[in-house]
Amino acid sequence: MKHRSPVHRITAAAAAGALLITLAACSTPAAAPSEGADVPGVTEDTVTIGTHTPLTGPAAAGYAGISAAASAYFDYLNDNGGVHGRSIEYIVKDDGYNPSNTQTVVRELVQEDNVFAVVNGLGTPTHLSVLEFLNQNKVPDLFVASGASDWNQPDEYPYTFSFNASYIVEGAALAQYANDEHTGKKVCLFGQDDDFGNEFIEGAEQVLGADGLVAVERYAVSNPDVSAQIGALKTAGCEIVMLGTIPGFSALAIGTAAQLGWSPMWFATSVGADYVTLSSLLKDAAPQLLDGFVSANYMPGISSDWVELFSTINDEYNGGAVFDGNTIYGMSMAYLFAEALKAAGENPTRESLLEALTSGDLTGNGIVPLAFSKDSHEAYPAAGIQVVQDGVQDYVGSTYRVTDGDVEEIDADFPPVAEGGIPAN
Repeated sequence: MKHRSPVHRITAAAAAGALLITLAACSTPAAAPSEGADVPGVTEDTVTIGTHTPLTGPAAAGYAGISAAASAYFDYLNDNGGVHGRSIEYIVKDDGYNPSNTQTVVRELVQEDNVFAVVNGLGTPTHLSVLEFLNQNKVPDLFVASGASDWNQPDEYPYTFSFNASYIVEGAALAQYANDEHTGKKVCLFGQDDDFGNEFIEGAEQVLGADGLVAVERYAVSNPDVSAQIGALKTAGCEIVMLGTIPGFSALAIGTAAQLGWSPMWFATSVGADYVTLSSLLKDAAPQLLDGFVSANYMPGISSDWVELFSTINDEYNGGAVFDGNTIYGMSMAYLFAEALKAAGENPTRESLLEALTSGDLTGNGIVPLAFSKDSHEAYPAAGIQVVQDGVQDYVGSTYRVTDGDVEEIDADFPPVAEGGIPAN
């Protein structure tokens, strides 16, 4: 394995507590780029960015690997010259999927670590707690790891850009697939009791109608007992259950249903659907319980050239970590940041970074070209359908674009791999 450059730091969050109103900056600002402009986080040799993510807590089992994968890609990029000769330093802070912790660590990133941008902050309830703060302080808030529609409000939040296909898009795509391939089945939904779940329901109802879901049950991340909710869905006669769930609760729902002797079809949002992650949670029962498992996704599929490249990077730079959908996600996001930073110019500023993002020139590597523009901060307005067959989770050819409630079946259009997986300097 190659030696890894010391370009990222992982720190624990402060314990959950009352919201900090102010936190005085206590570090010396980073040196300015070569032209002498005072740009936070940018020196002649480095660009420092940061993120909040759950390395511990109820969401860690599904998501802790994302930041490690992104760091591995940045190490690979740095070993190959970085972007315009600058290495990327990625500071990863644990928030435990707790909004109080998120507020603390994001203030540290901005006021103490002096980051150029916050990149891929994870979670709907967590990132909502810092949305106003980042925009008020004019900090680029890029590629939020959540499908909430809040990130696509360029007039109100000009510094915030999404990365995920929205929960509305995924909910509508999965509901349309249910209509197309399983006409007449009773469709129900199990979702998180916050905006994540609300928007997933909204997407499903755009296709099925306001009364189209036979039953809806919700869960709180603080309570791992979902037997009452799953029992209610069974009693309602549900044949397809749509899951607006993080990975731990996807596994809980599927495992609890199995204990009740019930086996509906499962249709899951991408954030709770990674087969490798679910298999690690469901153990020996996984092959049987996950056969035929349906999910939405918008990242490269397992047979793509992007995944072959990322697998090689994972082997060499990620300490032998398991390669899964979270790895693909983290490296895809890191590639997109490198693409945006390259387009921001040889002496990047926060303003030039935003100009690059809204130019319409960035492509990313998702299922359709990026939709970023001056009027839209939505990354991917489409989702494809994946199905687990014989232990392999891959696309089955159905891709849906969702626009203002209209669902259109389209062809996937993945961009080709950049040479070496690095934006050309």
